Amino acid sequence: MRIDGLRLGAACLITALAGCRTAPVLPPAAPAPGWEAQRAALQARTHFELKGRVAVAAGGEGFNANLHWTQDGARSFVSLQGPLGVGGAQVTADGADLSLVTSRGERLDSQAAHAALAARLGFDPPLAALRYWVLGVPDPQSPATEALDAQTQRLSGLTQAGWHIDYTAYGAAGTNSLPTRLTLQRDTVRVRLLVDDWQL
Repeated sequence: MRIDGLRLGAACLITALAGCRTAPVLPPAAPAPGWEAQRAALQARTHFELKGRVAVAAGGEGFNANLHWTQDGARSFVSLQGPLGVGGAQVTADGADLSLVTSRGERLDSQAAHAALAARLGFDPPLAALRYWVLGVPDPQSPATEALDAQTQRLSGLTQAGWHIDYTAYGAAGTNSLPTRLTLQRDTVRVRLLVDDWQL
């Protein structure tokens, strides 16, 4: 009887001690990377894909189109499907090199491609810088004025190469937060871009 009582007492003591154990102390969550680190990482990104819609107003004219952009190293592949004069265009840009394929299958290169694209859009798009702007960072090749949201460590506005870009919405893309709604303006040109899907 005495042995059973000792066992019962020991069991109760163990149970009580187990209930008093403190929860393990977890290490503090790592802070979100600052803007400098985020900007450098996104400017260094050489591959991405986005699908969305674009609305362009230029010189009193305007159009809407579906947009599919694939970035592969320094080369940008841009597909516009919509009215756009003849129904769409496929654009390939690699540095200063530009080629355009119309919906009729006509292929134009260099200055002829620039002229035809400007005629269809109503302006000459800054494709070399735009590959950075869509990611929410300035083009590292030229000076820029940034408006930073200190809380989210993301751009709310950017002025570069005569263009002003407003970033009004961001969405998750893997571990990144990338623009999903932005407006580009220069003189009488306004371009609104809505991104429906990001692939990194």
